[in-house]
Amino acid sequence: MIIAAWNSLVDAVDTHAVTPILAVLHLRGLAGDPREIAEALLIAAAQVLVIGLVFRPLESLAPAERWPDRRLARVDRTYTWLMLLGLNPLFAYLVLTPFANALGGGASEAPAGLAAWFPWLRQHPLALFLAYYAIYDFAYYWMHRVQHALPWWWALHSMHHSQRQMSCWSNDRGSYVDGVLQSMFLAAVGLVVGVQPDQFALLMFVGELAQNWSHANVRFGFGRALDKLFVDPKFHRLHHMVVDPARPRLHDCNYGQVLSLWDVLFGTALYGEPARPTGVADPMVDADNGRGVVAMQWGAFRRFWGAFWCAAGWRPGDVAFGPDHVPVPTRHMDLHRFGRPPALAEAARETA
Repeated sequence: MIIAAWNSLVDAVDTHAVTPILAVLHLRGLAGDPREIAEALLIAAAQVLVIGLVFRPLESLAPAERWPDRRLARVDRTYTWLMLLGLNPLFAYLVLTPFANALGGGASEAPAGLAAWFPWLRQHPLALFLAYYAIYDFAYYWMHRVQHALPWWWALHSMHHSQRQMSCWSNDRGSYVDGVLQSMFLAAVGLVVGVQPDQFALLMFVGELAQNWSHANVRFGFGRALDKLFVDPKFHRLHHMVVDPARPRLHDCNYGQVLSLWDVLFGTALYGEPARPTGVADPMVDADNGRGVVAMQWGAFRRFWGAFWCAAGWRPGDVAFGPDHVPVPTRHMDLHRFGRPPALAEAARETA
């Protein structure tokens, strides 16, 4: 009954919204079945409902930080709507499927990737999905570490970290160039292991919803046993902490998307620290908090452009950005001179 109702809803959105829009844009023949983008849109709508009706009320009941107002967090809500109802479904339909077709995946019924390598998994779809997800999450962990280590990629990714008021809406705050790079990398991983577009949409839904939760401004987690396996808000908040000049490598931690297991295995897990103010102390990055959506995108792109075309942008390590947007290794700097923006100091007082 539930599956039949879901399929009917997907068909209705496809027939009355997606297909007509694609026809107007002359995109119908580009790739795949427009039903997939209809399903992705419905999944995105479900995600927004969970964020707004579950995660957001929990932030009010048990906040990790108390803010006088949520002014800085408002732009993140806009990003969530833009990403969930725009870029992600378009990615699934217009990017992943064409690549699959070009590589022959769309023209063949034969199993590929994991399903071909381990035939037993074909008879156990749940086990197959969990195997897909473990590989997807493992790939995300290493990609995320590169986003922080490679200065030109950090120039983009730092926009996601610049938020001083991290909340359940913050996951989708990010550079669109960064988003494209992430999507292309994860799509390539999906194609290698044989994930179909509809399965990939479900992988993204699980991952994105888990990240919306891990960014939530709440002061509780999963407990001492489960937090060694799964990422919770307490664990991920430490990943977003503003740099501590007394312990400058402390924030180099907790990169997992859904499974904290990878951090535990590879030595990047940090537990036991109290909640800390979030943000980026580098003034060139912190300036994102005074900008709107378009200006934030432009600021991140300028940092990226300045870093990409210089040797320093390709040398791994923690960096800040000068007025010319060229990265400067923080090991050459006195981190105390950055100070902390007033909002960060205020948040520290609230949590003290």
